Amino acid sequence: MPTLPSEPSPHPQPAPHQHRRTAESFGSDPERYDRTRPRYPDALVDRIVAASPGADVLDVGCGTGVAARQFQAAGCRVLGVDPDARMADFARRSGVEVEVSAYEAWDPAGRTFDAVIAGTAWHWVDPVAGAAKAAQVLRPDGRLAVFGHAFQLPPDVADAFARAFRRVMPDAPVNLRPMTQARDAYEAVYATFADGIGEVGGFGAPERWRFAWQRTYTRDAWLDQMPTHGNLTQLPPEDLAHVLDGVGAAIDGLGGSFTMPYTTVAVVARRIDTA
Repeated sequence: MPTLPSEPSPHPQPAPHQHRRTAESFGSDPERYDRTRPRYPDALVDRIVAASPGADVLDVGCGTGVAARQFQAAGCRVLGVDPDARMADFARRSGVEVEVSAYEAWDPAGRTFDAVIAGTAWHWVDPVAGAAKAAQVLRPDGRLAVFGHAFQLPPDVADAFARAFRRVMPDAPVNLRPMTQARDAYEAVYATFADGIGEVGGFGAPERWRFAWQRTYTRDAWLDQMPTHGNLTQLPPEDLAHVLDGVGAAIDGLGGSFTMPYTTVAVVARRIDTA
C-alpha cells in the first residue's frame, strides 16, 4: 500500500528511503511475505532479460527472493542484496545467493552485472545514490530496471481500511484516501525514480513500461497479505486485528471475494559509455 504524505505540511515527512525502521520491518514474517506477495508478470521478466547483454543480475532489496527466483527461472544468475538478515535467510533457503547490506553501503568488490533490478524495493533506496551505484556495477548496455505493483482496491474495501487504520493510528503521516488513486500515486513515485536516474548520468533516457493484469482474492487470502504492507508491519497485534476485522467485513459485504486490477509499473534505463 502506498505510504505517502497525507497533505502538504510545514514539517515535511522524510522520503521513503529514510524510513529505515519500516524498510527493515518486513522480515518479521518472511514466510507470510513470500507466500502472499504477488509475483511479477512473466512478460516483464522476459523483456528485461532480452534487453540485457548477459545473464548476470543484481537484485536490490531482494527480500525473500520473489523476483530473484523468477529471473533464475528465466536462465539468469542472480545475486541478491538485502539489509534484513531474516529475509536473506529465507531467500537463501529458496536457492538465492544473498549478501546482507543496505544497497547504498554494499561493496561490489569489483563485480559487474548485466542487469540491476529492484522489485518493490527502490522506494527504500536513495534514488540518486542508488542509480549511481547501479551505473558503477553495470556493464556497457546493461539495464537498470526498477518495478513494482500499483493496485486498485474496491472503494468499499479501501474505505474500510482507511477508517479502521485512522481509528488505531490517528496521527499516522500516510495518505489513507480511498486507494482507487493508487495507480496515479505510483506513477508519481516512479517519475521520481526516473528523475534520479537522469540526475546521475551514465544512462540513456529512462523508459516507462506498464503491464496490466488482475487477481481475484478471497477474504482470507487478502487478509493474509495485508500484514506484509508497510503501514501495518509495526502495528500492535490488537490494532492489526481491528484493521483486519474492518476490512474483512467489507469483503464479506462484496460476497467474500473481489478482483483486484493491478498495473506493474517499471522504469528501465540502459547503461551507456560516457567516456
